[in-house]
Amino acid sequence: MDPTSFLYLSRRDVEALALPMADIIAALDAMFVEKGRGQVEMPPKPGIHTRPDAFIHAMPAYIPSLSAAGMKWVAGYPANQQKGLPYISGLLILNDPETGYPLAVMDCTWITAQRTGAATAVAAKYLARPDSRTVGILACGVQGRSNLEALACLFPLERVVCFDIHRDAAERYAAEMGARLNLPITVVGDVRSAVAGLDLVVTSGPILKHPQPAIEPGWFTPGAFASLVDFDSYWHGAALAEADRLATDDHAQFRFYRQAGYFQTTPDPYADLGELAAGLKPGRQSAAERTIAINLGLALDDMATAIRLYRRAEQLGVGTRLPL
Repeated sequence: MDPTSFLYLSRRDVEALALPMADIIAALDAMFVEKGRGQVEMPPKPGIHTRPDAFIHAMPAYIPSLSAAGMKWVAGYPANQQKGLPYISGLLILNDPETGYPLAVMDCTWITAQRTGAATAVAAKYLARPDSRTVGILACGVQGRSNLEALACLFPLERVVCFDIHRDAAERYAAEMGARLNLPITVVGDVRSAVAGLDLVVTSGPILKHPQPAIEPGWFTPGAFASLVDFDSYWHGAALAEADRLATDDHAQFRFYRQAGYFQTTPDPYADLGELAAGLKPGRQSAAERTIAINLGLALDDMATAIRLYRRAEQLGVGTRLPL
């Protein structure tokens, strides 16, 4: 390591490294085992909020087994979409665990998208039926894409249904993701059609502190699994209460968000992904259970992904060396 410089990876660099989704899923699954065993460090993420429903969060974490330490400084601004800008933006810093010196600074947009999809797949590994074949995607943006890509790595998918409040976005999604994954994707015009009767459901709209939920009780099919990437923004509390098992990725952060005003009608999670991955608590116990995961997005996800990107970049000679 050269302590006088660090590696800079632009968004184009990060994307060019093309770290496979299956590798990210495996990395997160192994990380959650470490988390369940108490072998990681991650404080709840503090943040600032300059616009309604927008956030800028600091997300530090340390995974000793991976020698991965650092912080993501990430923003999520729903109004950016009207400006032609991504909802998510930010930077991630990796530090040398031995000296604290920066190893790398990289764009975090691609990382955030891919690790979020991978976290859904990890949750589904423990909570969904292994024979799940149908998927409903609600909100056809970046997360709708990465979540479907991740689920396709683990399940024998045969059919996808998608809904977006902007039908043209749903139609673009169906064409793009159908071709990418070689799956039939049907665009529907109402929320219920993207939930009822489907094995896997992903809601991936903007995170809202005071949402107007659309998913009603009775729509969520026995035996199905849902990943709430947008917290509870799409779901009525009574619909969430129908779940036989509701998990999260981190108890402390769930409590932190509840104290901040989110999840006011959401039941308490019975387990987090660390407990499931480490075998400390059971996942799905029957084919008929309704199961839900509310993954809040952890800095541990980012570090588990970023360290692999950094090592891949070093191996392939990707990125730019900059002086400190």
